[in-house]
Amino acid sequence: MAISDWPLGERPRERLLAQGAAALSDADLLAVVLRTGFRGKSAVDLGCDLLTRFKGVAGLFAADLTNVKGLGPAKRAQFEAAMELARRSLKDGMRSASALTSPGAVRDYLQLVIADRQHEVFVCLWLDAQHRVISFDELFRGTLTQTSVYPREIVKAGLKANATAVIFAQNRPSLYENMILKALDTRKSTRFRYPCQPL
Repeated sequence: MAISDWPLGERPRERLLAQGAAALSDADLLAVVLRTGFRGKSAVDLGCDLLTRFKGVAGLFAADLTNVKGLGPAKRAQFEAAMELARRSLKDGMRSASALTSPGAVRDYLQLVIADRQHEVFVCLWLDAQHRVISFDELFRGTLTQTSVYPREIVKAGLKANATAVIFAQNRPSLYENMILKALDTRKSTRFRYPCQPL
């Protein structure tokens, strides 16, 4: 049954306007973004299928949606725009926050920003003395399975940012679980005094 045939009070968009976005399930929110389903599936059904297929919202954000049935160019563009707005909002929020207070917050941010990359990247979150975010830099980009990291360039970027602390991270798109982010242990190549801790 098409959503347009549902009772008005049960439609995702109308519920969002009446009760707020927090009252909706993940599938309902996806339905609002996607707007329509396809023959035999409502937008809510399509949202449920996507969440199941990609194991939740985080997996969906990291997925390649190019060949997903029911997601043509227009829907993919809408979804990409919504994801990019979420990334920018989180990035701005981290910059304006008083300090990074938990590894979980850093992990969530990095998953949103780099987990969907189809190639390896090495990134730095530059922090001030109070651990507030100064900037985020993607310093090195590699292939599906490897990235070359140059310590000299890291030091130059840190000095340019006037940072007193840094968080290193690298995605691993070649691994089975694409969403897992690991801090890169660069002790062998950089001889850092303290090893990086996994996020």
